[in-house]
Amino acid sequence: MSKAWLSEAIYDQIGRGYSNFRRTDPRIAARVEAALGDARTVVNVGAGTGSYEPSDREVTAVEPSQLMIAQRPPGSAPAVRASAERLPFEDDSFDAAMAINTDHHWSDRPGGLREMRRVARGPVVLVNADPALARRFWLTRGYLPGYVNLTPEPSRKDGHWRHELRRLLGDVEIEPLPVPHDCRDGFYQAYWRRPHAYLDPRVRDSISVFPRLPEREVASAMELLRRHLDDGTWEERHGEILSLSELDIDLRLVTAVS
Repeated sequence: MSKAWLSEAIYDQIGRGYSNFRRTDPRIAARVEAALGDARTVVNVGAGTGSYEPSDREVTAVEPSQLMIAQRPPGSAPAVRASAERLPFEDDSFDAAMAINTDHHWSDRPGGLREMRRVARGPVVLVNADPALARRFWLTRGYLPGYVNLTPEPSRKDGHWRHELRRLLGDVEIEPLPVPHDCRDGFYQAYWRRPHAYLDPRVRDSISVFPRLPEREVASAMELLRRHLDDGTWEERHGEILSLSELDIDLRLVTAVS
């Protein structure tokens, strides 16, 4: 399989029913739209089913998976089937570019970021996790340590991700993006206060982390989590977060102006 279509293969695998669990969270959307500033034309790279695409701007979606494109709701922005690493647009074609929880799947992440910078006259806006902070999340730390190894070793070092973003995109602002306790977008960190959700295979099937890990590791982790929820171990270890309305785990909002 060509690496260029890695994200297509992943999302063709998990795509069925994806839109049932991966919906726009309005609080995260508000942060993204603020970062886009006054941009009128926006390219959404790795657009998936269309979450976080602002309705009051002219959006062009880029998505490699036909299965994901097919789940875009009626009236969505037009979608171009292409990869981030080879955006089929001229230089400075858009006022802004955005990519939400997707660039970790690209076969050539630096190349994709350069492409976003190339086609955008103004801000490049990203939402994703800082790999150096992965162990902050109780699910990774206590149950799925293999998640850390999904990121190349150099990127796990403190500051490496920030340095890479600045090298590829220019001057960037990186801000914490706390995850609401009732987040509507079911990405990996979304259920931090709803641990039972991870036991639901439908939830896991909508999160790209799980098919990228060995099935045996996932099965073992879920069995351990189930036991810890049943016997009170999970609450004993993590009960203090149950009173929080949001939590800064590892998610970051990146805005590169130039």
